[in-house]
This record gives sequence, C-alpha cells and structure tokens, in this order.
Amino acid sequence: MDSPAPHSFTTFLRYADYSLLRCLSADPEQARHDPNKTIRQVKSGHYVEVLPTPLPNPHYVIHSQGFFRELNLSERVASEGSFMQFFTGDPMGAVAAANADFAPPRVLAGGWASGYALSIYGREIYHNCPFKNGNGYGDGRAISVLEVLLHSGQRWEFQLKGGGTTPYCRGGDGRAVLRSSIREFLASEAMAALGVPTSRALCLFVSHSETISRPWYSPGVITVEPDRMVDEPAAITTRAAPSFLRVGQLELFGRRARKNEHPHAIEELEAIFLHALEREYPDIAAKLCHPEVTLTDKVFAVAREFGARLSRLTAHWIRVGYCQGNFNSDNCSLGGRTLDYGPFGFIEAYDPMFQMWIGGGEHFSFMNQPMAAMANFKMFCTALVPLLAHDANAVQGLGEILEAMPETMSREMNRMWAKKMGLAEFSEELFAELHALMAETPVDYTIFWRELSSLPRHVAALRPAFYETRGGYSKGSVAMETRWAKWLQKWHAALEREGRPPAGVSETMRRINPKYIPREWMMVEAYRSATDTGDYSLVQRLHNVLEDPYGEQSEAVAALYYKKKDERFFDLGGTSHCSCSS
Repeated sequence: MDSPAPHSFTTFLRYADYSLLRCLSADPEQARHDPNKTIRQVKSGHYVEVLPTPLPNPHYVIHSQGFFRELNLSERVASEGSFMQFFTGDPMGAVAAANADFAPPRVLAGGWASGYALSIYGREIYHNCPFKNGNGYGDGRAISVLEVLLHSGQRWEFQLKGGGTTPYCRGGDGRAVLRSSIREFLASEAMAALGVPTSRALCLFVSHSETISRPWYSPGVITVEPDRMVDEPAAITTRAAPSFLRVGQLELFGRRARKNEHPHAIEELEAIFLHALEREYPDIAAKLCHPEVTLTDKVFAVAREFGARLSRLTAHWIRVGYCQGNFNSDNCSLGGRTLDYGPFGFIEAYDPMFQMWIGGGEHFSFMNQPMAAMANFKMFCTALVPLLAHDANAVQGLGEILEAMPETMSREMNRMWAKKMGLAEFSEELFAELHALMAETPVDYTIFWRELSSLPRHVAALRPAFYETRGGYSKGSVAMETRWAKWLQKWHAALEREGRPPAGVSETMRRINPKYIPREWMMVEAYRSATDTGDYSLVQRLHNVLEDPYGEQSEAVAALYYKKKDERFFDLGGTSHCSCSS
C-alpha cells in the first residue's frame, strides 16, 4: 500500500484536539489578569491561557527531517509563512492566514501555560518561589500552542520554548537564546535517534532583530561562573511530546489537597491524575475503564508502570552517557521520557561524579542519577497519597510499591550493564573491576564502549579511548596495562562460557553502544558559528551525523566526530561546565 501524501500545514491543523483544555480546568482568575503576561500567584486551576510573544523578523535555522517524517508532515511547510508564523509566537495570525475555517475553537489561536511544584532530591522547595508558597513555579517561558491526535492514535503537544512571559516567569523575560536553543534541538533529536525516550524538537527559528542579555563565558576563560554579560539572538524552539505533564504538577495539586488550600483541591488532584492516566498510559486506561475499577486500582497501576518507565529511562541515560544535570521533580516527565534540556551534558572522560551544570551538585551527577530518579518517584507517590487518604490499606499498598522501586531500578541497571558488556547475565565482579579501571585510566566513555564492541583481546585496541594525561594511565604504564589485560581475559572467559557466536555478540553491542553523541565542544562550534556569523550549516551537519549514532558512517565523518575531547577544552567555561543561563 502506498504511503499517504505528506500533510500540508493546513491539513495538519485538522488533527487539532485539545484534551488538556477539554478535561482540565482553567485558572478561574485568568480573565481578571488578561493577558496573563506578568508574574502572579495562580492559586487554582490546571492552566492559564496566555498568548505567546511573537519573535520579530524570524529566520529559519533548522527543522527535524526525521520528526517531520514521523508526523507525515511535508518538509516544504518548514519554509512556509503560516508555519513559521505559528511556531514563532503568532498562532492567531497563522490560523487566520492558513484558513478561516480553523478559527477557534477548532484550532486555538493562542496558547497555555501550566503550574507545577518543585522538589529537589525528594525535598519540597518553597523559598525559590516569589510568593514563598509554591504558587509561582511553572512554565515561565514555555507556552503550548497546539495539541493534535493523529490517525495513528498518537497524540502530540507542541510547545514554544522561548515564547515569552507567563504568570510563572518569576521575573524572567520569557525568552531563550539561540545558543541554548541549538543545544536543546540537537540533544533532543540525538536522544531520539539513540533510542532514549525523549521530547522531540520540531523546528528552530531565530530573530536577529531581538537580542537577549545573558551571563556567559568569554572565549578561553576557565572560571566556574560566567564572567560577562552577552547579548545573544532570541530564538524559539518548538518541542513536542505526548504530554508535558511532570511529577512536579502532581506535586503541586497533591500539596494543595494535603493542606486543603481551597475547596476544590482534591478534585483538581484527581482530575490531573486521571488526565495523566489517559494521556500517558492509554493502554492501562483502556484496561481499567470498567465501573468496578476503583481510583485506588488506577493509582497502583500507574505507579507500578511509572516506576518501571523511570527505571528504564535512567538506565538509558547511563547507557548513552547522558547526564540530565538537574533532575528535580519539575524536570521529571510523568510519561517517563527525557524532558527539559538545559544543564545537561554527555560524559567524555569517564568520571562517575560527572556533572556539566555548576549548580547541580553531586546528587545529580552521572552515576547518582538512579538515586535522583528514585527521589522523584518518592515525590510522585507522596503527591498521590491524598487520593487514598480514606483507606489506610491503600496508602500502605502505595508505600509497598515505593519500597520496591530500588529493586526495580537495580534490575534495569544490571540488565543495561550486562548488555553493554555483551553478556546475557550481569556479573557484579566484572562490572566492579571495569568501573574502577574506566575511572582510574580514565577512558572516553563512548569510544571505550564502542571499541569494546569489537571484542578486543589486547589492551592496544582500547588505547584510542584512553586519556593518557588525565589519570593513572600513560603509555608503557605496566601496572595499568596488566590490570586491563587481566580484565579482558576474565571478560572473554565469561563470553565464552555463555557460548554465543562472537559476531552476533559484537553486532548486538554495536546496536546499544553508540559511536556518535552530542559532545559539548561539537555543539559549541555549531552554535558559535550560528550566533557569530549566521551560518547554520554546522548545526545541520552535526544534526545529520547524530541522526545515525550507531552507524559507522564515512571516514571523513569519523575523523571529525569520533574522537576524544581535546586537551584544550578541559576546564573551559561553557564547554566543560556551564551555568543554567539560556
């Protein structure tokens, strides 16, 4: 059967279906505060209607060819005026220009932002809120403008990152700069290609007539904090996900219900939970649609599945070398996917405490991410307790699901490490020895695992992954060479005991150990070229490479993108570490 013709933008808008606006409640005070562009408390309701702030004189930077294909959206629309208008902050004008038939309520000619709470590593945080009560956190510069339900049954919500101020902006300008927008675009699409659950990036536009002042690093500076203010071009990335519901959103309504902050608090908590069930867990929702199924049954089913998804997601992150950097509850998707690319980084020289963001701390470091995930799961369960408060047995049952989370996480992590090593069964001894060797040498995380996928028997084959000036290894280091040789012997003996064909093992390892990742110095080169000269070709070139992270690709590509971090990039501000300025 022939594939259907790709959709025009006008045709694509016919799939508009605003389940969030239909199922949840708006802030009852939004009309009084129209246009809802300034910071204020939002004390109830699940969302606030707010118009984006259009990007002046927008210019096309890039779109995701792969995501366009998934949406069956014609790539020609990326350069069309109505598409650009819609996704640079003027949906009202774009809808009018596309077709008058799409006037509201068929297609919303505006947008909405949502509130959420904040907890850091399992601790509720109020003091960062301007009102000291948690009512000021939320989508400060992310404005959703479209929700579609495709023929396939797949639902997507489209959100403008950098779309202007909302009631949750906490004093910010609501904008994003081109630098951070390029990072988010490249990383989110790279993660999709790596097979990691993630939000997606649809397109990226920039304005050269609006600049935003941000603290950032001077070229070559090694300071921890940014050392100057920089005027950078304003940009908007359109990101997409089945939903942007977060653990922090459940937390907000759970807190309000727990404290009985207003008469409808428990109803609002139940409503957003049931909406999350329908949006993120439709298979479970379909199985639990019978009248005899209780709310407790639904809470338990979602909790078990969310815990499993969160464990798999964290294992994926460590598999590909990704560190989220700020894995608070507000950055934790209820659907178990990667969300909010800001202070992230991909590990290069292996350090279990790797952290790109200077404000993140060790609790959000690379190998501590499973603990951070479990802290978020604890807050997820805590948020749902008010729904079960009438039944002590139900509360106990939810507690038992929480108590089982470490075992679930450990199982997923062990399974992941076994696969990376090419083993059917995880070996604690082999992994512990390898982990120590990787850190002490140290190795380039990605190159090491990729070279190991060739099943080498001698240390020499792994040396391209060794940072010889930064740890315990240098050429001719007899002690380290001996330790590596002994580990390789033990590893091969384990592979041989399992009796699988070496060629098959090698191929399997290559499918989970990528060759290409978004290394920070590569992204710096791309966004500097884009920001300084308006040349977006390096952004496109890097995006093309990252779309095929497991492929060998050409020798020319490998020479540019399959190599260790250069010595001159270590300790460099904006390359080895960064602030959250975006």
